[in-house]
Amino acid sequence: MIKNVSIIGAGTMGNGIAHVFAQNGFAVTLIDVNAIQLEKAITIIDKNLDRQVGKEIISEDQKKAALANITTTTDMASGVQNAQLAIEAATENTELKLKIFKQIDEAAPAGCILATNTSSISITKIAAVTKRPESVIGMHFMNPVPVMKLVEIINGYATKKEVTHTIIELSKQLGKVPCVVNDYPGFIANRILMPMINEAIYSLYEGVAGVTEIDTIMRLGMVHPMGPLQLADFIGLDVCLSILKVLQEGFGNPKYAPCPLLVNMVAAGKLGAKSGEGFYSYTLGSKELLVSERFK
Repeated sequence: MIKNVSIIGAGTMGNGIAHVFAQNGFAVTLIDVNAIQLEKAITIIDKNLDRQVGKEIISEDQKKAALANITTTTDMASGVQNAQLAIEAATENTELKLKIFKQIDEAAPAGCILATNTSSISITKIAAVTKRPESVIGMHFMNPVPVMKLVEIINGYATKKEVTHTIIELSKQLGKVPCVVNDYPGFIANRILMPMINEAIYSLYEGVAGVTEIDTIMRLGMVHPMGPLQLADFIGLDVCLSILKVLQEGFGNPKYAPCPLLVNMVAAGKLGAKSGEGFYSYTLGSKELLVSERFK
């Protein structure tokens, strides 16, 4: 039974994954090369747990127990030495992920399962740089992790059925709903989502409709909780671009080619909510959604 979990990467996804495991009684080691990022991650987890206490989802004692379950380190080798499951949650960059998996593979014990939170990069390609491809699997959480129920589980070419079963049961222990898919570009979530977002951006680029109109039609007409342009801002326009490139390269099909407007926005540093501007403008502390001046 898995009790010790190491999470590599303390950004938005990494701290969310750490939060969920710690809240469910797992011993979590959160690893990042940046000590300041680790401090920030703990602060965010603390704040999100406070929000759960305020909503009476958990008690104050459960919050304290969850925080006590998390240790942090900047040292990869010591951070994974006792891990039964190691989850990589670094930036969506193929070379970085391959480098991290080589390091995890060298340092983690023989029985440790190696998982990646990638949303589009080939599990088989990642597994191939390790000496245990049969123990490598995709465990794609949705953002925000403490709230979203889905975990997209991706089998690589060599992933053992026992490993898949273990991750399915583990996801259920976390209160998540696991869905198993196979290893093809974009898996299912992003294979369907990203072309929709790209088409919304093309509709804006071609002057078919404005930002508000596109998002309102998809929210009210298709019952989406947020429109595709707002969602793209939330995901990060650089991440959307990266995933579309994976789809385009993986399938060799021009229908996945990213819209030139998206390419230009990323080049200009307009990455969405995290940069303060994308299709909308974002002010710290404000929940008001304002269309970017560029698109008014």
